[in-house]
Amino acid sequence: MTGTNGAFRLDMTMMYAVHAALRRDLEQIARIAARTTDDPVRILRTATGWQMFTGYLHVHHTCEDDALWPVMARTLAQRPDDLALLAALEAEHARIDPLLESIDAALVDPEYGHQRLGGLTDELVSALTAHLRHEEVDGLPLIDAVVTDQQWAAFGQEHGTRVGADAPRYLPWLLDGRDTSTTALILQRMPEPLRQSYQDQWRPAYVSTDRWAAGSPLD
Repeated sequence: MTGTNGAFRLDMTMMYAVHAALRRDLEQIARIAARTTDDPVRILRTATGWQMFTGYLHVHHTCEDDALWPVMARTLAQRPDDLALLAALEAEHARIDPLLESIDAALVDPEYGHQRLGGLTDELVSALTAHLRHEEVDGLPLIDAVVTDQQWAAFGQEHGTRVGADAPRYLPWLLDGRDTSTTALILQRMPEPLRQSYQDQWRPAYVSTDRWAAGSPLD
């Protein structure tokens, strides 16, 4: 996993965990799109994994757009270089959304969808990977420098609110592939009933279903 709290003042564990989960799914999407024996269009159109990936990416990016960048922009009002960085990160979000929409359109195009999917997937992998790296290298240090503990906690709470009732799927998705120490660190911050639900119900349901099998609902 790329980084955790490291030298940061603020706790960036959840931010890095989300980024790692997105990268993990990107790799799987790229592998599916490159298949020649199976039907990648059918798999991504019906697999729960694509739905979860796009849904949680949307939550993460819109929460930053609505609850983090504006807060920082007010603090950085007299710092044009830092404002330019925020604008660049927002512009990267704006570039990714149309790519997701184009892939969704290709997935329901019976004539040409399979021809378009590979190129669109390559663009998505390139754009999102570059954005995550940009945010980690330049964005997180700026967040750490100007966002208060209270503002950071409020951002985290808003993120959780937007996940909402999907927490039974989101938390196992987030922790899938994470090392033991990171998983323990994230779980220990949660109420005991939620941790118990994760161990007894949510994670078993998640691991028992292939998210990337065609037509595999994860209930």
